[in-house]
Amino acid sequence: MHDDGRHDDPRVTGSPGDPVSRETDYPNWAPGGASFRPPGWDAAAPPSDAEAVGPEHPATRAAPDVPRAGNPAGGRVIPIRRNASASARFELPVPQQPTPDSVPDATPEPVPVTDTTAAPGASAAEAAYVSRETPTREEDDPPLAMEAMRAVQILNPSGEVTMPRPERTRVMCVANQKGGVGKTTTTVNLAVALALHGNRVLVVDLDPQGNASTGLNVPHHTGVPDVYDCLINSVPLEEVAQGVEGIPNLWCVPATIDLAGAEIELVSVVARESRLARAIAAYPGHFDYVFIDCPPSLGLLTVNALVAAQEVLIPIQCEYYALEGLNQLINNINLVRQHLNPKLDVSTILLTMYDRRTRLADAVEQDVRNHFGDKVLQAVIPRNVRVSEAPSYGQSVMTYDPGSRGATSYFEAAQEIAERGVKEPVGRNA
Repeated sequence: MHDDGRHDDPRVTGSPGDPVSRETDYPNWAPGGASFRPPGWDAAAPPSDAEAVGPEHPATRAAPDVPRAGNPAGGRVIPIRRNASASARFELPVPQQPTPDSVPDATPEPVPVTDTTAAPGASAAEAAYVSRETPTREEDDPPLAMEAMRAVQILNPSGEVTMPRPERTRVMCVANQKGGVGKTTTTVNLAVALALHGNRVLVVDLDPQGNASTGLNVPHHTGVPDVYDCLINSVPLEEVAQGVEGIPNLWCVPATIDLAGAEIELVSVVARESRLARAIAAYPGHFDYVFIDCPPSLGLLTVNALVAAQEVLIPIQCEYYALEGLNQLINNINLVRQHLNPKLDVSTILLTMYDRRTRLADAVEQDVRNHFGDKVLQAVIPRNVRVSEAPSYGQSVMTYDPGSRGATSYFEAAQEIAERGVKEPVGRNA
């Protein structure tokens, strides 16, 4: 180091061990007062400021530690200047890209798999290699294929698969005074499932909201003949029933907003509790099943449904509040059995909106099964968005998305109900 603070530049002295400041450059200093210029510098045409400080040579970028001469990698040379006054020329090795001929073949070799299901006459080579995309066992079917199989089973387009038909008409009342437990959804989907498999089914919408009529895409606006005319004006049921489009074996008696006033008008009517029972008994045709969708109350409309039915189907939501009002419903059913309909029986309990992720749902299921025993169906209806979407399209989940879990669960419930009806025949001619 000199007295003025400068270091000796090894580019001039030739001593590689002497330190050089990386922040300070002395382009005009040289022994004997001559200006120092690196090799390749043209004194007559010095680089301009735009060339020295350009987008490809930022003036503020520090030069990396690279060899000063030579390019052992055989790449192209990239000039980099240390700062605006720097004149040194550095060579950066840029590796060459490999040619296509030098790239090894990356095609994987076929994986040998022993196929235990190969044909008896297949050769050894055919039995040694099996495509990974082709399932070799039934449980290995892709999800879409299994969903398609379930859809075909539920829709039954050929009509060959049938559910057992009861010897006599089964009139089932779907009742629960708590709202939102799935009464209408259960009524619609069970009726559609049974009708698609060879049973003649009638749905009586006894709820003033008319949700069952909406789910079956049956008109129920003001002015349409409905169940109100049957209860108040004694209109025959066959004049009110409408066929459900797309399902030949299914009929529906719609409900309009007029039914909301039937509770008050029935008070002064003679034999007000048995008006619906007489209307169903007078129907000239024969049905295998009659489902009555009750309102979420224990008024005269629900009493009419309990008197007309021989069986009660109670959907129970897997929540605590659903169990709280169950005792009151059972007490009212017992009162109707004692005074109005001795044949009435709680034959079926269906668990709905089951969420297997919660312990509460499992606890409710265990309590219900311990209390009602064999009356509880083995099929459980899970929470499924397809079940909720279907009514907005005027369909049941059986026809809206037959491959969904909701449709499969209701199909299993309908099949279980049909098999129980054959083992224990109930009902009467209608």
